[in-house]
Amino acid sequence: MQFSMIFEAQMVDPSPASEQQVFQDCVEQAVLADRLGFDKVWAVEHHCLTQYAHMSAPETFLAFVAGKTERIRIGHGVVCLPFKMNHPIKVAERVAMLDVLSKGRVDFGVGKGGTETEAGAFDVEIPDIDEQLETSFRMIPEMWASDVYSYESDLIRVPERRIHPKPMQTPHPPLYLACTREVTLNRAGEWGVGALCLGFAGPEDIAKKNEVYRAAIARRTPESQVGAVANDHLSALCPAIVLEDGIEARAIGHRGQRFFTESINHFYQGGPAPSSPPEDEDAAEYLRKQGETLVAYLHEERIEAGTEATGLYNPNHAYGTVKDAIGYVERLIDAGADEIMFLVQMGSVPQKAALETITRLGKEVIPHFRGRG
Repeated sequence: MQFSMIFEAQMVDPSPASEQQVFQDCVEQAVLADRLGFDKVWAVEHHCLTQYAHMSAPETFLAFVAGKTERIRIGHGVVCLPFKMNHPIKVAERVAMLDVLSKGRVDFGVGKGGTETEAGAFDVEIPDIDEQLETSFRMIPEMWASDVYSYESDLIRVPERRIHPKPMQTPHPPLYLACTREVTLNRAGEWGVGALCLGFAGPEDIAKKNEVYRAAIARRTPESQVGAVANDHLSALCPAIVLEDGIEARAIGHRGQRFFTESINHFYQGGPAPSSPPEDEDAAEYLRKQGETLVAYLHEERIEAGTEATGLYNPNHAYGTVKDAIGYVERLIDAGADEIMFLVQMGSVPQKAALETITRLGKEVIPHFRGRG
């Protein structure tokens, strides 16, 4: 089993002073995770998503963290691969450089960056993204393996060039794909890359995703595989706030999740901008009621919704005491997860609670599972 953390750089107050503090807080959390035995830290890539995610230059954040740590792996979760957002040559160069300077600690995940807010900022058409992503994803490991590389198609042309540097890990860093729906799980399995399952729906949903992913792995062929080596690995998101006071931990976690949910709904579904919920509000009850309203509406309209929408309102995660967290992680492992990806950095979570959570995860929760699988 592997245990990691993921950073969005999410914040209630998007002022420059608050933004600067959140980045310093994220670094402090990552360095603490390194000292406490976490396996890796992941950083997302998002653009123009005010409050929801200010992690617009993960290559800089991850390089800074790599320089302050000694052993923890450094994960792009993910690099957005539309050509105008990140040209494949630049991605190959940046990821390889980080791998060399971190002495072979990079994990390389990719995704769409597919909100209209983000894609539109780079003049990217949403229908074009899937084909660009696959093309770029297949090109990058080939660049690392080639002395002289060239490529030409209707989508993109790269004339003969030597592309430097090459990654330290051979033949290349482990590859991953962001997965929410069945179509991306099928791609990840058939492409031979890890599945980063970033939804909130919980263990039952992870069990279903695991079944789809493992079936896709069985269908993989040499022609369908991306890169030189396969990485059969399912990472499951695990929102977590773990404190001595379990009641306080659940209250902080539920408020953070409410903020996260409102942020996603704002940018993905056109809802209102997120707000900081009052401390005396029962955020868990808010999540349940909003979830029931969504499910009822979808049923009435006969619209299929993926768990990335309905799962946002699930208040049952690793919020509470160490015992609560161990029980929840156990369920994710039983569902088929190879990696538990803890989400602690949510907009309204105080730094003090985040640091205590990371400490308790590192000293009490993770050791409980070490040596398995």
